[in-house]
Amino acid sequence: MKFAFSRILPFVLAMAVTGGASAADDAPFTRQQDVIYGRKFGVALTMDVFTPSKNANGIGIVNVISGGWFSAHDMVNALGLHREFLERGYTVFAVMHGSQPKFTIPEILEDMHRALRFIRSHARDYHIDPERIGITGASAGGHLSLMQGVAGKEGNPTAGDPVERVSSRVQAVACFFPPTDFLNYGEPGKDALGRGTLAGFKAPFDFQDFDARTKSFVLVTDEKKRVDIGRRISPVYHVTKAAPPTLIIHGDADKLVPIQQAEIMIAKLKECGVPAELVVKKGGSHGWPGWRDKDMKTIADWFDRNLLKKN
Repeated sequence: MKFAFSRILPFVLAMAVTGGASAADDAPFTRQQDVIYGRKFGVALTMDVFTPSKNANGIGIVNVISGGWFSAHDMVNALGLHREFLERGYTVFAVMHGSQPKFTIPEILEDMHRALRFIRSHARDYHIDPERIGITGASAGGHLSLMQGVAGKEGNPTAGDPVERVSSRVQAVACFFPPTDFLNYGEPGKDALGRGTLAGFKAPFDFQDFDARTKSFVLVTDEKKRVDIGRRISPVYHVTKAAPPTLIIHGDADKLVPIQQAEIMIAKLKECGVPAELVVKKGGSHGWPGWRDKDMKTIADWFDRNLLKKN
């Protein structure tokens, strides 16, 4: 995930294609682009919604559009990562978050809570069950998916905004090669908070506090506080028995996100009695040939088992 990863993403995460909304009437899906799910600092947060044209199953899948915590609309790939879901009748929500280098991971996590709340609060409009929502992503998108799985929040019943009154939790997670513990990255005690292996991704880890006195954001430099934030943004520290069923697919030759990250996450989930599975791709690095085809079927099968057949 060197910062150049944002340029590698067309291979790793997405290649922009034309959506189905403007295609022929017999297109397999419709695409609603740039749905605004929230705003911050005068900036709109958006998602694209893909709805199958027939045999919709009433279940929503959130695809986190993120690589190296970089997110952009031209990374949305309708017929690549979404094809398998749409063919099975899932409604897909391709969520863009506030992107690095402008926004940090703690800020990005708040965007994801907002996105899930928006989707759930509009479930009737999208003809999905608000209690059957899955989430997926790759690399940073996988990290954000896991965080939503283990650290989703209940709504605030007294909030003035009705969207904020509903939960941001998900009912199933399935993702590719995600970071899970930035404080023990590849080996015990190895700090990757924009350092070491992730030194090329400094911006997402440039945590800031708002100084009410100076009315400005101040960089967090205190090491203890940085470690505390690192723990808060690492999924492995949030696992409880309430976590949803979770699948991770990871290559054992990944040098960017060591497979150890998946192993410790799955072990923690199982320790808490959560249904969890790790699929190891022998010789697989950070992405491998054919992962959008065969391996997306594995992801979709996981959602079938844990969402489609859920009573």
